[in-house]
Amino acid sequence: MEQNLVHSNERVDDLQLNGLKLIQNPDWFCFGVDAVLLADYAAKNIKKGSTVLDLCSGNGIIPLLLSQKSPAGSLIGLEVQPEVADMANRSVKLNGLSHKIHVKTGDLKEAPEQFGRSFFQYITCNPPYKEAGGGLLTQADPVRIARHEILCTLEDVVRVSSILLEPLGKLCMIHRPERLIEIIDCMKRYGLEPKRLRFVHPYPHKTATMILIEAVRGGKPKLFLDPPLYIYQSPGVYSQEIDEIYGRTQERKETL
Repeated sequence: MEQNLVHSNERVDDLQLNGLKLIQNPDWFCFGVDAVLLADYAAKNIKKGSTVLDLCSGNGIIPLLLSQKSPAGSLIGLEVQPEVADMANRSVKLNGLSHKIHVKTGDLKEAPEQFGRSFFQYITCNPPYKEAGGGLLTQADPVRIARHEILCTLEDVVRVSSILLEPLGKLCMIHRPERLIEIIDCMKRYGLEPKRLRFVHPYPHKTATMILIEAVRGGKPKLFLDPPLYIYQSPGVYSQEIDEIYGRTQERKETL
């Protein structure tokens, strides 16, 4: 089965979670720690049986992780690049999860027409972090599309989420701390109230490099600041919480 689903220019990575595997193309954008952190943060607030949408889904890593970390009933990934969405769907088939996960091709700006209003209870998004700017970027480059706001902007993500979420539905994103004020302002303008925020630091006493933020459609104003998350406790040594998020037991770490 694996031979029929994996192309010659691709590899299969073991996600070290209940046997999950992910097909990736090394020439495209491969997942990093941000996707793992987002899935773990979101999973804590996804209710049993929820219909969950992952915007900017890429290779499908977040729906795959959420299928094991959360009690979601169904998971949909939306990816604008057809060849990337195809690869994600092959990962879904490889894991035998076609009954629970569906990755669809589409422009998120047109998602309300594709899915309808107030359809989802929860939305996740690991969006492009960098503004497109004035430089010339090749739209056909999957790496640049994943990193730069070429095909969608932060405002597109928030605006569309506010339409797709049912009342009191939640949007959870990972982004850069330097855009936090912009993110909160944008969420409030579209009726999404920020409720949870967590700063992610590479080391203790180092400046945060990522933020995790969750907002509620029509929620009452009150923001809860979660304890900071540290990736490393010392050079080359992951923190205990990161080991727990990745599911690394002492026995497994000794075999890595």
